[in-house]
Parts: sequence; structure tokens; C-alpha cells
Amino acid sequence: MKRFVIIAGSLATTGFLVMLALLLGNAGFNARRFTQHENRLKKLLPHEPTLQQIVKGLHDEGTPLLASASNGEDLRRLAQERGRLRQAEIIEKGRRYPEVRVFLAGDMIYFIYFDAGGIMKDFACVSR
Repeated sequence: MKRFVIIAGSLATTGFLVMLALLLGNAGFNARRFTQHENRLKKLLPHEPTLQQIVKGLHDEGTPLLASASNGEDLRRLAQERGRLRQAEIIEKGRRYPEVRVFLAGDMIYFIYFDAGGIMKDFACVSR
């Protein structure tokens, strides 16, 4: 009986440690993935790319345009459909800019905001 308790305890401890390692690895991967996408878009902002440049550049690398919004109702609909936990942020940023384009970048969704002149001014990334 003593041997059974030792073996069962060892298996339970090993199972717990494996689960903990997998959870920590998953959290680290998600944080790194999100940071890579955010940094990618942050690097674009100082260059003030135009709407046409962004659409063409992302399309050329396989990141398709999913939708666009040029009014509050369209933006609210897009935020509800694709914004997940960042809906409020997406809508708030969208109030400041007249044009929003939504792109599918692998496992992330980009909301990119443009001013009246078609210059990129802000963005938000959402995990799918």
C-alpha cells in the first residue's frame, strides 16, 4: 500500500508540473506573439504611411483587408464582431479618426486608423 501511495503521489506531482510548464509556455508564446505584431505596427507610425501604402503592403505579404469603416455605426459593428475584449478601445480610437481598415494578419486582427488625409495615425491589435 505504501508503494502505491508513493507512485500515485509521484504521478500526480509530475502531472501538475507538466501542466504548469505548458500553461507558462503558452502564456509566454502569446505575449511574444502579441508584442511582435504591436512592434511591427509601431515601427510604421513614424513613417506616416498612407492608406494605399498600408493596404498594398499588407496585401502583398498575404495580409488581406477584411473590412473598412468610415462611420461610427460600421466601427461599432466591426468592434463587436472582431474586437473581442478590446471593443471599447477600438471604438474610442475610431471616434478620433474618420477611416478604419481591418486586416487579418495570421492569427491577429489589425485595426488601423487613418486621418482625413489618409495617413496612418493609430492602430489596435486583437488576437483571433
